[in-house]
Amino acid sequence: MELHIAKNTQELSENLAAWISNYIQEVLQDQPIFTWALSGGSTPKALYTLLTKEPYRLMIPWERIHFFWGDERAVPFEDERNNARMAYDTLLDVVGVPSENIHVMRTDIEPEAAAAEYESILRQYFKKEETTFDLVLLGMGDDGHTLSLFPGLPVVHEKKAWVKAFFLKAQDMFRITLTAPVVNEAACVVFMATGNGKALTLKSVIEGDFDAEKFPSQLIRPQEGELHWFVDEAAASALEM
Repeated sequence: MELHIAKNTQELSENLAAWISNYIQEVLQDQPIFTWALSGGSTPKALYTLLTKEPYRLMIPWERIHFFWGDERAVPFEDERNNARMAYDTLLDVVGVPSENIHVMRTDIEPEAAAAEYESILRQYFKKEETTFDLVLLGMGDDGHTLSLFPGLPVVHEKKAWVKAFFLKAQDMFRITLTAPVVNEAACVVFMATGNGKALTLKSVIEGDFDAEKFPSQLIRPQEGELHWFVDEAAASALEM
């Protein structure tokens, strides 16, 4: 694991934009396509916006990137809570990513059917690959969840399926999510975490005993790939470094 600490959220986004741009260009020297699983939520918005501006807009060969999602709320695309919509609005439409390169988790069919369809897409896409995604971008909640892997839920213990759908009572909605097995086969995983509210949780996830039932973010440990944490000083304030 590699830890990257920035002074604040803006600096973190700038550092990560530069890092991702360099990483994409490096990977594309050896292969024709780059696969990226995006994160939803508010934290990556500033990052996505930065990537639409110079120099990244011209540096990154957007037509060679295929986009996927880590998880999705089972709400219509028009709903502001929809992760895909946020990515379209802040990144994909702005830089003109070809539609055939974008692979959303569908919310216009039953959640279980959407999960099965997405799993089929992923297994077909990566069937001949040694790894899955070239990059998985993740966030971490104050409670230690990542993707839609929430503390205490059965999905945390999934060992075989790559995609699962379930009803989340706390939010009164279905969620569709990648699971730990498919993410842990990625070539690179990057977490973003910001703010004082995540300091104690981040300390437990990185430095504490393994307890994935309580802190599902601990499940993400790439088998052969890289793991990076990009955090600001506030989120890192409880770490013993």
